[in-house]
Amino acid sequence: MRTAIGLSLFILIFSSCNQEVNTDFDITKDHLGPLSKTTRIAQLDSIFAKDSIVRSTAMMKEETASGKIEVYEKGGAHLLSISPTNDSVPIIENIRIYDPRYSTVEGVNVMSTFKDIKDKLVIKKVITSMNNVVILLKDSDLYFTISKEELPAEMRFNNTDIDVVQIPDKAKIKYMMIGWN
Repeated sequence: MRTAIGLSLFILIFSSCNQEVNTDFDITKDHLGPLSKTTRIAQLDSIFAKDSIVRSTAMMKEETASGKIEVYEKGGAHLLSISPTNDSVPIIENIRIYDPRYSTVEGVNVMSTFKDIKDKLVIKKVITSMNNVVILLKDSDLYFTISKEELPAEMRFNNTDIDVVQIPDKAKIKYMMIGWN
């Protein structure tokens, strides 16, 4: 009996030590899953080897990037849209996040609401455009776009600045983006 309990305890401890934390969908200050601010466009094929990469027809060759790069899971789920810089060795400039598995440490993802953003992240600034409101975060390259359709009717057609307190808690995220350059 004592041997069985000892063996069970050993197996439990051993199996818990071997569990790896999957960071493939984590959004941190300098990373989006396996991508970082210094990831070169030429590295995308190896980083997303298990997924499908679709380059726009404007892309000449891997080292000369222009246009968007779409990343899909093998099953067809749209993961990301990546825009490269126009540098001689292009790196990632912007990323649009489509898949809700990509999440901040606080649990904010593309399916979150404005309340989630407001409660869990620190908002630096709200920028009002003709059709959208852009939410910039403090000390982060992550930002969110909310359609003016999510705002009260009297604010949709108004081009005045919109304050954080005027955005309804239930407003849905239209775009979740990272701007690295």
